[in-house]
Amino acid sequence: MEFLTTSEAAEYLRLGERKLYELVTSGAIPCSKVTGKWLFPRHELDLWVLSGLARPAGMMAADAPPIVGGSQDDLLEWSLRESGSGLASLNEGTTRGVDRLLRGEVTATAIHFHGDEVSDNRAGDPNVATVRAMPGLHDAVLIGVARREQGLLVASGNSKRLHSLPDVLASGAKIAVRQAGAGAQLLLEELLTRIGASLKDLRRLEPPCLTGPDLAAAIATGQADCGIATRAAARSAGLDFVPLLWEDFDLLMRQRSYFRPGMQALIGFLSSRRMKQRAADLSGYDTTPAGQIRFAA
Repeated sequence: MEFLTTSEAAEYLRLGERKLYELVTSGAIPCSKVTGKWLFPRHELDLWVLSGLARPAGMMAADAPPIVGGSQDDLLEWSLRESGSGLASLNEGTTRGVDRLLRGEVTATAIHFHGDEVSDNRAGDPNVATVRAMPGLHDAVLIGVARREQGLLVASGNSKRLHSLPDVLASGAKIAVRQAGAGAQLLLEELLTRIGASLKDLRRLEPPCLTGPDLAAAIATGQADCGIATRAAARSAGLDFVPLLWEDFDLLMRQRSYFRPGMQALIGFLSSRRMKQRAADLSGYDTTPAGQIRFAA
């Protein structure tokens, strides 16, 4: 991220330094004080300017409803409540959440896409790559929530000795799956492709589970033998967990939504000590990227 000094920021914004200091003093502009000097993140300044963009009445974009769509996550759900953001949630999976964002039906959407990191946890950034390639999202902002651990959920004790997808295929174990377009389902399909298999080779529980906790409950009640979800979902349901990979879990929104009060309340809370402690309690989270801008178009 590029940081500008006071004089550079004033020149960039076409403002006098005195006016810039007035905005800093009143807390009206994004900035940070480091060793006695004010620094201004350039991306944040761009978003700040765009947040006040005036349009002719005929092209005025209506504000999206205060809803966060997309993927379900226990830590995010808790943060929405505890931050006082006033934002509701609508959990339908990563792809459907993006569709709603593009239609202006949600303020932001939680996403976790998969690609190169399936074969190498350090390679690629599927969320950034996917968002960058999305048509109609030239004003996208991606905010980190956390990195999450995804894996295979199995019954306590793992009596069927399921330690990988090949084990699931070989044993004929019944696997709970997610709806098409859910991030965990995209991950399952990617993992199957890499071992030369497909969904039709699995003995699947029907209908699909709509959230990770629903999938965990299906395993806990004996309806299925396994399924892919987060470590936090496994722990909450008292299940064993076979780790597969770490993924980026992010909030995607348009630039005009970034500075809305509710979103700012949530973003500020994501980097709080309370949020980090909650993540540690739930397990399976790395909060290093929490609240950070990971991509801005």
